[in-house]
Amino acid sequence: MLSNRIFYCFCLLFIVHQGYAQVIDNTSSFKNSLGNKYFRFHYDNDYFTKTDQYYTQGVTLEYAHPSISKFFTSSILIKPRNTDITYGFRFDNFGYTPTTIRSDTILHGDRPFCGDMSVSTFAIAVDTIRQQIISSTFIIGLMGEGAGGKEFQTTIHKWTGNHLPQGWQYQIRNDIILNYQLTYEKKVFSYKNAFLLDAASAITLGAHNDKVTGGYNIMVGNFNNRFTSIATTKPIRKKVQYYFYTKLVGAIVGYDATLQGGLFNKNSPYTIPSSDLNRFTLQNDYGFVVCFKELYMEYTQSYLTKEFSTGFDHRWGGIRIGFPL
Repeated sequence: MLSNRIFYCFCLLFIVHQGYAQVIDNTSSFKNSLGNKYFRFHYDNDYFTKTDQYYTQGVTLEYAHPSISKFFTSSILIKPRNTDITYGFRFDNFGYTPTTIRSDTILHGDRPFCGDMSVSTFAIAVDTIRQQIISSTFIIGLMGEGAGGKEFQTTIHKWTGNHLPQGWQYQIRNDIILNYQLTYEKKVFSYKNAFLLDAASAITLGAHNDKVTGGYNIMVGNFNNRFTSIATTKPIRKKVQYYFYTKLVGAIVGYDATLQGGLFNKNSPYTIPSSDLNRFTLQNDYGFVVCFKELYMEYTQSYLTKEFSTGFDHRWGGIRIGFPL
């Protein structure tokens, strides 16, 4: 119900939060080691955790360059004074499935099939005086058949020789993705360049999902200070960085179109009722990053508590590869 969504949005505005517009969060402090000109590739799959359900796969292409500041959607991003800003584009393609892809009927009480495809403009503003990072992201895209979730998963399964997915004909129907995300990170404590603890908060509102989340990030290893200038520091070309990170996030969810269907198209054959949505979830992301000369490499795993009353906890893994330009 639209009135319920508006009520949740206003409630969420007053809660401390940390979040992500989709599944992959590229604005976290531990992700930014490549300066203000870089390209990075993300690939997620629950194959890394020997499952094939829920958030089953995701691909992200990320490009950062100062010239993006002149793009028309950059005008609505947050650009605080006296900060160094990294501007960028993102392309995301995500796929969601129920607990089995071998059934050719609707699995009531299970997650619906859903594909998401979007393009984002983002700005990461670093305030080295206040030791804080403010990020904003504008997301526009398409969910449903037009996002190509069925075709993408079918192609992957053909390549890997796995069972071809059944049931995509019951996926959530086409609708718009239109969201805006604000993220705030503040350094809490650090020891040299070997340990960092920061608190983070964000809010995501729009036609695709409404949520706020709150949590913390920890980094341990050998790394550059994330709260020094990201935009003006030269990209890491010779110095070796290596560090472990963990991020724990609690989320309050107002609306999730990948479960409940889109805001405008109500013709989906199957969705999760609003009353069955879990309004509070916990997510833990942890991984290891190595930056060697001009190469950024990351392996990550994620754990998410169940998102709806008849669902289950879920785990997935991912790899990231990037380089400065």
